[in-house]
Amino acid sequence: MTSASVIASSPEDVGVKRAALDELFAFVEREVSDGRLPAAQVAIGRHGRIAGTRTFGSAVQGGERKPATDHTLFCLYSSTKAVVGSGMWALIEDGKLRLDERVAEIVPEFGTEGKDVVTVEQLLLFIGGFPTAPMHPRLWEDRQARVERMKGWRLNWEPGSRFEYHATSAHWVMAEIITKRTGLDFRDYMRQRILDPLGATDLLVGVPDAEHARLADVEYVVPPVAVPGAEVNPETILHFNLPSQRRAGCPGGGGFSTAADLALFYQVLVNGGATAEGTHVLKPETIEFATTIRTDPAKHRDELNNIPVNRALTVVVAGDDGKAELRGFGRGTSPRAFGHGGAGGQIGWGDPVSGLSVGFVTNGFGSEEQIRTRGRTISTLAAACV
Repeated sequence: MTSASVIASSPEDVGVKRAALDELFAFVEREVSDGRLPAAQVAIGRHGRIAGTRTFGSAVQGGERKPATDHTLFCLYSSTKAVVGSGMWALIEDGKLRLDERVAEIVPEFGTEGKDVVTVEQLLLFIGGFPTAPMHPRLWEDRQARVERMKGWRLNWEPGSRFEYHATSAHWVMAEIITKRTGLDFRDYMRQRILDPLGATDLLVGVPDAEHARLADVEYVVPPVAVPGAEVNPETILHFNLPSQRRAGCPGGGGFSTAADLALFYQVLVNGGATAEGTHVLKPETIEFATTIRTDPAKHRDELNNIPVNRALTVVVAGDDGKAELRGFGRGTSPRAFGHGGAGGQIGWGDPVSGLSVGFVTNGFGSEEQIRTRGRTISTLAAACV
């Protein structure tokens, strides 16, 4: 569980407004009490510590429905992408990876069907050209089967020519790069290089069986809608209720965490890579390098909103064009805020200007409009805490 040493004695001690924090908590509580979510958890961090965290509602945990607590773990979905992405940043910092390398030079099996031209940078920006490359969940726990599957992946378009969200494919390649360059399973590497030094003991990429009873089962609060041909569909979402998929730690969407440890992850990033106790996880220059926008605003655009995607290395940056809310941030965040949301409405971001970070997790899936509206409100209320 989140260490008591990182919990602030009061919000005011880390410069967080208690009234604004209470307003945020009240909004999340209403989302649960009004029936829009079965359970939800939210946390705010600043100055390396957690200013406050609250959990509301109930969830099926270990096969039994019971009240969710601050120790209940929720699936992060694509908020996992930033977490595993930080492992790639560490490889760069440690001199084990370069952005200009071709992926096939590291993972030879990837270099088929024209994919030999894809660079590490393109991989991390989701401009690599293979957004729909499939990796069936039955392969997730078998590294050799995963690598074999990559041989058959084909390009959808010329690498670098456009942006399209890679729901899981790019991060499975990142997982293999981590193993090739460190000799460690990507889950072990993340634990040893990032998560344990950071103190995020409740942020798990690959959940041991002994911890499964703490996990909140996913629930739909409105009838799910299947999208023909889409990789992420109702059946896919419910895979994260299965023990095998929880163990696998799908690097693009299968992490589990408390809201507090998600906020703590971003706290370290907005505080120059150091914990409140002085442990240095990443260098400030590494974080600056990794969270600088690298996509081309003219050709790398969000198809839904027709705005520049503002992608850095596996994270989204708020930007100064007035479109931050459409990128998952709230009013009041600075242009330098960065993070990554997740399916179902999970929220994780940090703002290096205000020093604020937020984590929001839930086990409930509602409509897309509910998710977008809730996300904007939570992020705006969070930003108002300083």
